[in-house]
Amino acid sequence: MTHDGRRLRGSRSREAILERAVSLASAEGLDGLSLGRLAAATGTSKSGFFAHWNGKEQLQLDAVEWARRQWSEQVVGPALRAPAGVRRLFALHESRLRFYADGVLPGGCFFFTVQAEFDDRPGAVRDRVAEVMREWLEYVQRQVEQAVALSELAADVDAAQLSYEIDALGQVVVVHSRLLAGSDALVRARRAVLQRLRALCPDPSLLPED
Repeated sequence: MTHDGRRLRGSRSREAILERAVSLASAEGLDGLSLGRLAAATGTSKSGFFAHWNGKEQLQLDAVEWARRQWSEQVVGPALRAPAGVRRLFALHESRLRFYADGVLPGGCFFFTVQAEFDDRPGAVRDRVAEVMREWLEYVQRQVEQAVALSELAADVDAAQLSYEIDALGQVVVVHSRLLAGSDALVRARRAVLQRLRALCPDPSLLPED
């Protein structure tokens, strides 16, 4: 096998391990990951596994990066097809709810699980999780600010507050849809954000009625 072929196979092996790691961590947390367990789950030899990672913390950090990319591709990416402004902002919320409804991850949301796991544990993993979550909130806020700039939301909208509310309504779905209300949580979270945006939009016809 050529050097490039070995590199490609190694990259695919690494991706498969990280995909499995993120899936498991969404339900059990990053601390629940063990190198041996992941090696067995992905059919990777331990020697092959340690060719990618020399310790658990680096595996955890790489899992955070993989989950961030997954979120960007499957939540943010589809929303970009909507026109900039209030429609894209609502599409972003709907895309997030669809990610949960489709059961992409067994635990619902990787970041919801690991933020609770690492919120009071100083270190590199906590810092990176916090950074990624901050990036997400800032991205939502930029969508609000763009909608205001396009006059699709009222000029006096508090962008930081509205983005916080939208994110909170997305997060609560993770628990409520699994423990309490099932699909009803998705319906209510969608409706709550839609009604909030329609109330703040000078032209509510840009958004669905329900």
